[in-house]
Amino acid sequence: MPAENSFYSFLPDGISFRSTRAMGSRLTYAPLCGVDGLGIKSAITPFLSGDIKIDKLSYINKPASREDLRSPSRNLFVAVEGKGFVSFAGEPLATDYVEAGQLWHKVVRRAPALGLELEALSFVPVSGEKLELTLFTVRNISAVPVTVTPTTAFTLFGRALANKHDHEHVTALLNRIEQCPEGVVVAPTMAFNEEGHKPAHAAYYVFACAGDGTLPQGSFPTFESFYGEGGTFERPLALINNNVPQPLSAAGREGQEAVGAMRFAAVRLKPGEEKSFIVAIGVAESKYAALADFVKFSSKDLVSAALSANSAFWTAKTASLVVETADPAFTSWMRWVALQPILRRIFGCSFLPDHDYGKGGKGWRDIWQDLLSLILIEPGEVRGQLLNNFAGVRIDGSNATIIGQKPGEFIADRNAITRVWMDHGVWPLTTTRLYIDQSGDTAFLFETAPYFCDYQLSRSLAKNEAWTPLYGNQLKDKKGNIYRGTILEHILVQHLVQFFNVGEHNITRLESADWNDGLDMAFKRGESVAFMSFYAGNLLTLADLLESTARSGRIATVKVAVELKLLLDSNVAPVNYDDAAAKRDRLFNGYFKAAQPEVSGDTVELPVIDVVSDLRKKGRWAFGHIRSQEKVYDGKERWFNGYYDNDGERVEGLKNDRVRMTLTGQVFPLMSGLATRKEAGEVIAAVEAHLKDRGLGGYRLNTDFGVRTYLSLGRAFGFAFGTKENGAVFSHMAVMYAYALYVQGFAREGYNVLQSLYLMSQHPTRARIYPGVPEYFDAAGRGMYHFLTGSASWYVLTFLTQACGIRGDKGDLVLAPQLVAEEFSSFGDMKVVFQFAGRPVTLIYSNPDHLDAGAYKIGNVTHQGKEVSGVVRSDGTALIPRVFIQNADQGTFVCSLEKR
Repeated sequence: MPAENSFYSFLPDGISFRSTRAMGSRLTYAPLCGVDGLGIKSAITPFLSGDIKIDKLSYINKPASREDLRSPSRNLFVAVEGKGFVSFAGEPLATDYVEAGQLWHKVVRRAPALGLELEALSFVPVSGEKLELTLFTVRNISAVPVTVTPTTAFTLFGRALANKHDHEHVTALLNRIEQCPEGVVVAPTMAFNEEGHKPAHAAYYVFACAGDGTLPQGSFPTFESFYGEGGTFERPLALINNNVPQPLSAAGREGQEAVGAMRFAAVRLKPGEEKSFIVAIGVAESKYAALADFVKFSSKDLVSAALSANSAFWTAKTASLVVETADPAFTSWMRWVALQPILRRIFGCSFLPDHDYGKGGKGWRDIWQDLLSLILIEPGEVRGQLLNNFAGVRIDGSNATIIGQKPGEFIADRNAITRVWMDHGVWPLTTTRLYIDQSGDTAFLFETAPYFCDYQLSRSLAKNEAWTPLYGNQLKDKKGNIYRGTILEHILVQHLVQFFNVGEHNITRLESADWNDGLDMAFKRGESVAFMSFYAGNLLTLADLLESTARSGRIATVKVAVELKLLLDSNVAPVNYDDAAAKRDRLFNGYFKAAQPEVSGDTVELPVIDVVSDLRKKGRWAFGHIRSQEKVYDGKERWFNGYYDNDGERVEGLKNDRVRMTLTGQVFPLMSGLATRKEAGEVIAAVEAHLKDRGLGGYRLNTDFGVRTYLSLGRAFGFAFGTKENGAVFSHMAVMYAYALYVQGFAREGYNVLQSLYLMSQHPTRARIYPGVPEYFDAAGRGMYHFLTGSASWYVLTFLTQACGIRGDKGDLVLAPQLVAEEFSSFGDMKVVFQFAGRPVTLIYSNPDHLDAGAYKIGNVTHQGKEVSGVVRSDGTALIPRVFIQNADQGTFVCSLEKR
């Protein structure tokens, strides 16, 4: 039974869980998938609803958005002789429950009046077949024998997402349905597309057998033959009328909607006896390939072996990061949070019922932020991905917005709309810096990559009318050669361009939006103070990184495209930073004209010391400008203004006696180091006063602006307040707020923010989600857009590197904990298993006096009981050389904490 204070309770393995409360929600779902983005992607509910697909062109069953989950797509009907029938779509009893793990899902339903217990265990094999398996078990729980007749009912769609509404009936006419002993196969004749139809080469199927391999008696392969004109998904006429399955003529099969409804022979079950049935639903290149896949799972023993492999694979994925705090449920919950970035790498943003983006694929911002946690969880797989991603940067500092399935494949925009998100340039450096600190691989900065190129120029303000797809999507020089710049050069382009790309208040232009996609209606005059803070902090971070690399003797000069000199003051007549018009002129009439549509191909070597000085000068100017211009005071609280709207008006502050405040506007001045400690304290007080939701316990993205729409800022304010980007408890920004608080040394406040999301996600009646952190919580506290959210990456990053203080510093390991007293066990211990220097590391923080964050320092560090000398630093933190970890035997590090 679930704990009283949770929607579910974890089982003894510490990962899987049980929930009876989930049976009260038809909209709660779990993901199931193959090992990569090319395989099966499924959603499944306690009532077996949810869709199964490969990509937007290949939906095996009908696409299911949130409200579609009320209709079943997978089912097993069990008729009991003389008593009626039961299925997984019916109303649940209090004794019904869900059990689930990584990545499998089991539903247990009881029907005492019929003497039965039904079980459905679903998962996707990790061996590469494009199918989902369900192992059904029918169990006699009565004291007398019962005779049961099972009938499967798995709907088949076999076409594209768009065909859910566009040409749904017409595309059904393309179906060629075949009945075979194992089940039903649908082979469409073509992929319907009015821009150009193509032959189809796919066989969608539902096959079934008993656990001993016995095949069904026959099938009802079409909606008409199974559900009938007057039937429903819950009450098919073939079952009501006890129809006998028959082979249908071609006229009765072809051009119809298909269902894998297979009837098994009646089975007599003694008391306590059970019978298993296996259903596979999937897609293959042909019927014969499908049968070859199915035979691998055509017995209960084969399915059990596949389930064991599945569990082992996914458990190993999250075993690379394990935390053990005083709260065992938090330890288990974090295993699911650690899984979420891996899921998003597979699913993208769109292939679960809460569609954040409607057409699939991965966004630019998404992949960089997901890599944050992957660097910590799967570091060996990251370097190549980082390098490939930089090839999506344009020479104007913008980027392709969608990353394709293949390495280095980019698409300008999923909706073919010319637009630019102004925040996109900050994330690559954030991720690259983490990678370098964890790995020590500063050489990565000097790897080369091409630039993305299409018709868009000057951050969407101009177009290259001469560009065609035949030219290609890689920037060329004037001689026609593909131009490659260093990773450092790409980062410089992203940040220097944005320093000069300012609006009338000398703040970085908001353009099409920033992180908050809902602020999308201020292209002309909108400005983002929030992300100017982030860019400025990055300029200082990059300066520090270059300076330390130079001090190590690795570099003395930096090679850049000659055009970039126009944005570096040490090489041209400097621009007055206080003159916004002059900055825009240098950017648009200087750099953009020189670098577009093709670069010269010439490069120049610049002294590192000059570049470092220039970056610091720009970063410090931006900090000072924001601190002098953008502070807000409402008569009680002080904070930072985050935005200007399309009328050139400041967004935050008092308006019509109503406080307007955004969390985003506070996070990045804190995170970047712009805010002083005093200013940070003032911001915290303002956030507590205006953005803390006392009822739900979380921190809202913004206050209620009291408007029906805000068309000079963005669509967000047309949403109901408390939902999505209009004042929801938005997990991603809340976690970044926690990160910023830890950076500023406010550990207790950071802990409170992280804890608020954890507690909200587990609420027994409000959240209604399985373990993990959702994209946001709505006004009622429901977890929305679960699993596929960048907030999970930031939660892992924040908890490990800031709360636990376990992080790299140019390849060495830093220990700088900010754990609060209640995170330590009753014995004063807190344990972390993590990856570093290519090895698993186990670390125990020992705090026997239960000192709070800020009250302790590291006294000593031991490994296998022996003190590691020379690693404790004067500030009470520790730095363990990378080489020590690489050469050390397997064993546990113990970090003893003592009073400061």
